[in-house]
Amino acid sequence: MTNSPVFPSSLRDFRQNTLAGLTTAFALVPECIAFALVAQLNPLMGLYGAFFICTITALFGGRPGMISGAAGSMAVVIVALVAQHGAQYFLATVLLSGVVMVLFGALRLGKLVRMVPHPVMLGFVNGLAIVIALAQLEHFRHNTPAGPVWLQGMPLAIMLGLTFLTMLITWLLPRVTKAVPPALVAILGVGLLVQLTGLHTPTLGDMARIAGGLPLWHFPEVPMNLETLRIIAPYAVLMAIVGLLETLLTFNLTDEITATRGQPNRECLALGAANVVSGLFGGMGGCAMIGQTMINLGSGGRSRLSGVVAGVMILMFILFLSPAIERIPLAALAGVMFVVAQETFAWGSLRVLGKVPKNDAIVIVAVTIITVFTDLAVAVLCGIVIAALNFAWEHAREIRADVVDNADGSRTYLPHGTLFFASSAHFLELFDPQRDPQKVVLDCRYVRLADHSAIAAVQTLSERYARAGKELRLESLSRRCQVLLQRAGIA
Repeated sequence: MTNSPVFPSSLRDFRQNTLAGLTTAFALVPECIAFALVAQLNPLMGLYGAFFICTITALFGGRPGMISGAAGSMAVVIVALVAQHGAQYFLATVLLSGVVMVLFGALRLGKLVRMVPHPVMLGFVNGLAIVIALAQLEHFRHNTPAGPVWLQGMPLAIMLGLTFLTMLITWLLPRVTKAVPPALVAILGVGLLVQLTGLHTPTLGDMARIAGGLPLWHFPEVPMNLETLRIIAPYAVLMAIVGLLETLLTFNLTDEITATRGQPNRECLALGAANVVSGLFGGMGGCAMIGQTMINLGSGGRSRLSGVVAGVMILMFILFLSPAIERIPLAALAGVMFVVAQETFAWGSLRVLGKVPKNDAIVIVAVTIITVFTDLAVAVLCGIVIAALNFAWEHAREIRADVVDNADGSRTYLPHGTLFFASSAHFLELFDPQRDPQKVVLDCRYVRLADHSAIAAVQTLSERYARAGKELRLESLSRRCQVLLQRAGIA
């Protein structure tokens, strides 16, 4: 594999990455506003966070083409903190979570993502695709004194028609030309149609006003004491875990789509630094965003330029272009995100559910469902635990032993497999101290002692033979196994 391009090498690539970044910026705005509102924060905090995090990770991260911003998975984590302690404690939490991410990258722990099984990755992708699609349904509701209600009648018909038109343009335009990103043409085309025909439909400006000034440096106004640390530390660690998980899983997906290999530890360092800067300038925390990354990649964004353009355009929207951006129909943005959800979902995983091992199928379905109904961190953790337990169970069943009766009347057991916590009970069942001859040899050339449970099993076996008045001798131990037994005090 080759590394992704850092900056475009030709005028065509430059144009392609610039347009991809512009398209992604349009998709970032409503998401970041929505996530800020979910966290009960000023929408500008979400946009400032998107600007800093997207731009810094694009410039210094380890995965060109991947888009980061103010993410909903991290916003959900801090709703209770904002409600109880306010925005200043939230900004302090963003700062601390950034420091945790930097430490994670500095300790080179990004490679731990390799331990995430492929079925968990499929469940993660499918779950987030469903979450992306469900999130768009909020655009089909409007606020009333009695609370949010679904659109009805003509407003609903217009919204559905514009959404379907956007999706149709996004699907069909690549068959005509690939010179421009289809999502960009769909958003601008539907927006122009609404303006020319005077159709009444919800727009981005109905969500929030995005006009503002330059973000200003502002250290969080919180007491610098242990009590503050006690309040923000649990939220900061949880934000860091969720952000790193989503980033590294999206990182893997981007590697797979682009057939290139990035640098996960560098991405963690850049993401942490971006969160620190965002917190110091009044922005939300964030991480990689799979939907916007898919839009960027689908629009031809492969270099750092696309991410930088997306981030800088967010700031331009705030400073200069808010009147125009606020007129974009929400139906156009929803249509693009519905297409993203459809393209993100691993439809092939449905076809293989009946062909892969049952346990892998359970992992795919479980991670998908848990991602939709809880959050990403819980889903991935559950998926890894299920996969690990399945792995342990399968390997525990594989341990066996050949039994050889020697000419001198002794008996040799020749076990095969890995002796560890899950296989130790089955290992002990392979022996019969009461019926075995006076001398028994345990030949360890084909068995591996993996953990303390393995040592305990060998010790238990030795004690059983000793109580039966018989001798157990170990032979052909590897150097590693000898060291393990010596450390445990077993001769």
